[in-house]
Amino acid sequence: MALLEIRGLTVEFRTTLGPLRAVDGLDLDVEKGEIVGIVGESGSGKSVAMLAVMGLLPRTTTITAERLAFDGADLLSLSTRRRRALTGKAMAMIFQEPMTSLNPCFTVGFQIVEGLRQHEGGSRRALRARAVELLEKVGIPAPEERLGAFPHQLSGGMSQRVMIAMAIACNPQLLIADEPTTALDVTIQAQILDLLVELQRERGMALVLITHDMGVVAETAHRVSVQYAGQQVELREVKALFADPRHPYTAALLEALPERSSGRLLPTIKGVVPGLRDRPPGCLFEPRCRLATAHCRAVPPPLAPAGDALARCHYPLFEGLPQNHPGTAERAS
Repeated sequence: MALLEIRGLTVEFRTTLGPLRAVDGLDLDVEKGEIVGIVGESGSGKSVAMLAVMGLLPRTTTITAERLAFDGADLLSLSTRRRRALTGKAMAMIFQEPMTSLNPCFTVGFQIVEGLRQHEGGSRRALRARAVELLEKVGIPAPEERLGAFPHQLSGGMSQRVMIAMAIACNPQLLIADEPTTALDVTIQAQILDLLVELQRERGMALVLITHDMGVVAETAHRVSVQYAGQQVELREVKALFADPRHPYTAALLEALPERSSGRLLPTIKGVVPGLRDRPPGCLFEPRCRLATAHCRAVPPPLAPAGDALARCHYPLFEGLPQNHPGTAERAS
C-alpha cells in the first residue's frame, strides 16, 4: 500500500462564469521514501492538487475523488479534529514564496514553536531548544539569535530555510515542497535542493516536489507526473521520461531546455493553456500540438499505458515518432 493514494481527484472552484475545474481526475501514488516530481505550466493544477491533499482549500471548493488516502486513512472522511492532527505532523508542506508565507507579525521562534506545541507539546525550554536544533539543522547560522528575528529581517534563502525547519519539525512521513526555489538565486537554489534531498534521505520521508523546472526534477526525483490544464498527461520514471517522452507536451517542454537547444533561439510552445471558456471538446493540448488530428479535436484521450509510461494521448510518442498517427509513415520516410 502506497503512503499517499490518489484516484480520480477532481477540484472545482465556483466562479461567476460557472465551475472552474482546476484538477481533473488526477491519479497518483507516492511510496514511502520516494521523491515524486510534479511539473507543468502555471495553472496546471499542481499546487491545488496538493493543497487538496493537505485539506487547505476553502470550504467553497468542491473536492471529489474515488480514493484520497494517506497511510491507509481516508482523507475525505476524516473529522476536522483528526485532519488537523495529521496536517503539519504526519504530512507537511513548504509553501510558495517564503517571504510572504511567514507571518510578519511573529518572530521566527514563535512560528516554529507554535507547531511543535500543537502536535508534540513540552515545556517552554524544551520547545525552544528544539527550535534552535531545527534552525541549526537547516543551516541557519547563530540559530539562537535568529529565534527572535522577524521575517522581514531575513533574506529569501533564510526565509526558505525557516519554512523547511517548520515543515520538518514533527518528522513528517510526507513532505510537499511547492516551488521551493522560486525567487532564489541559482546558488541558493542548489543549496535548498541539496538540503531537501539530504533531509529526505536522512529521515526516509516521501517528498513531493512541485516545480516548473525540469532540471530540478531530473536531479532529484524518482518519478515525475506532468500536468497540463488540470490533467495529468504523463506519469513515468524520470530517467526514461527525459530519454524518450511519450506525450507531445512533455516532449515540447524538454525541447525548450537550454541545454537541448541547437539553435540561437529556444523552441517555444505556441498558444496558451485553455481557460474556463475556451476548453477544447477533445484533447486539451490539441490547439498547441503539432501532431493533432480531427480525432484529437473531437475525442478526449484517456490516461492509458504507453510502453512503460502512462500518457493521455491518442498517438503517444515512441523514439520521437507518434504511434498509429496518420502521418507517421510520411515523417519517418
